[in-house]
Amino acid sequence: MAFTPQFLDELRARVGVADVVGRRVRLTRKGREHLGLCPFHKEKTPSFTVNDEKGFYHCFGCGEHGSAIDFVMKTEGLSFPETVERLAAEAGMEVPVDTPEERERARRQQTLYDVMEAAAAFYARTLRMPEGKAALDYLRGRGLDDQIISRFGLGFAPDVRGALKGALARAGTDEDQLVAAGLMKRPDDGRDPFDYFRRRIMFPITDKRGRTIAFGGRIMGDGEPKYLNSPDTPLFNKGRVLYGVAQAAPSAYKSGEIVVAEGYMDVIALNRAGFEAAVAPLGTALTEDQIVLLWRLAPEPVVCFDGDAAGARAAARAAERVLPLLKPGFSLRFAILPEGEDPDSLIEGAGRDALARTLAAAMPLSDALWRLETGGRSIETPEERAALDDRLKKHALRIADATVRGHFLSAFKDRLWRELRGAGRGQPAKTATGVQAGAHVDSLLLAQRVLIAIVINHLGLFDHFEEDLGSVAYSDGPLDALRQDLISVINEGDGLDSHRVREALRERGHAATLRGLFGDPLISRHRFIGAAAADQVRATWNENYALLCGTAVRAQIEAGKAVGAEGYSDEDWQRQRALIEASLDKPESEEPEALPPRRRKP
Repeated sequence: MAFTPQFLDELRARVGVADVVGRRVRLTRKGREHLGLCPFHKEKTPSFTVNDEKGFYHCFGCGEHGSAIDFVMKTEGLSFPETVERLAAEAGMEVPVDTPEERERARRQQTLYDVMEAAAAFYARTLRMPEGKAALDYLRGRGLDDQIISRFGLGFAPDVRGALKGALARAGTDEDQLVAAGLMKRPDDGRDPFDYFRRRIMFPITDKRGRTIAFGGRIMGDGEPKYLNSPDTPLFNKGRVLYGVAQAAPSAYKSGEIVVAEGYMDVIALNRAGFEAAVAPLGTALTEDQIVLLWRLAPEPVVCFDGDAAGARAAARAAERVLPLLKPGFSLRFAILPEGEDPDSLIEGAGRDALARTLAAAMPLSDALWRLETGGRSIETPEERAALDDRLKKHALRIADATVRGHFLSAFKDRLWRELRGAGRGQPAKTATGVQAGAHVDSLLLAQRVLIAIVINHLGLFDHFEEDLGSVAYSDGPLDALRQDLISVINEGDGLDSHRVREALRERGHAATLRGLFGDPLISRHRFIGAAAADQVRATWNENYALLCGTAVRAQIEAGKAVGAEGYSDEDWQRQRALIEASLDKPESEEPEALPPRRRKP
């Protein structure tokens, strides 16, 4: 069976090589790449790298190299057609039948790429001509210089009927091709086709490879709609594309971070301020395909929508949409802009640092769901707490991954318990570090940060802490990657001090995570960060480690209860009972609800 180059390109774009390899190899993110032990030869020191940006894996030990398709063929013994069909099914793609008609369709699709590039060049030229002066003045007034205009390929569609058709006809483009590309529209009543975009500033929308596949247009002057996207075409489906992805990818791969804004101008404003890893959905809430695409760029994208009612609704939809897709190390975070602000206005009014602080303070998904369900207010009555418990549990049970689901159930239960204690005593409950927990402090995340901060600042105690640090589960993707690289840096180095460890971690792409860690006042103001007696450091370590271990046990219990007794094997059942008994032996643990009696399957 033959597959067209266009189909294979689309398959590779939608099936990340790290996702495929990660099913068989434990991978650790290292800046732009992932690193693990090679599955093709025995090794103790990782030399196997996976580069999602370039779409290949490579082993520096044995020389194995290839794409996601090659990896499946070599590890599972499948033929090329079998591999393509399996990966296409996983990606929700229909495998094309190799017929003369299909080959002709593929040829036309390739031609459409050429048509779109020619249209983008026409719009860019028009922006610099007299008919584009008002649009160029508008962009200049918004602070856009020639460099940023060129970076995003901005242009202008003139208010002249047939202007694009006439310009592209000289290059041999016909009317049918313009209609197929979504650049002209043919009325149902038989009238002549007309330009889809007129009197609009044009924002080229590209795929990850930088090929123009559609446009967004902003009206100049009065008119509706204010923003207009291309219709769906053989090249473009707005639910599978992110604006700015080609420009954002290099920076996102390097930093492991990416910001999701609301619209075109937000992405451009973030770029102007130095936040190059920024993208936006195309006028809709984030879709499942867009979330998967984001995770190929960074494990925990930061959603940063406008500080108004519409932005809050869009953030809420994103939080709910991501729940079924969650997996260990991959989630979303949410940055809350001041009311009435967007990234552009915040930068203009308060400066770049104000936006940087907002992004650094982005809350985890669990906090965002809590805020969504409480509206930021205290829950006073038992009836309110019971209703809140029910709503939060419904959110958690939508998570398909059992481990993540269990952690969410446990985290929500812990937070409700802290709220109850705080309400009973008239003050907020305290975390394991002795710091009072405010509305957005996640005690588990704080405990995870404390362990890493202790190791970095007290390297002499690392031998005592290494096993503990490697055994607990980290819920935060970037923090987990930092934890793994921290262990690796210390084990590989000799005579390191805290400063050199931090430098090595920055070189591995963790600069932003380190800034967030040591910029957290709940971390920076505690004595274990600086000089402290070994017994004090050990006591703080033990307190936070115990919190994380207890939470892990409760998470497994909650996950088991969510699955139900019917889904257990005998081995699973005995392990679950042991967890419950272990938790009951701890006097400070909250007594868990017992599982129902084991019922064997007939």
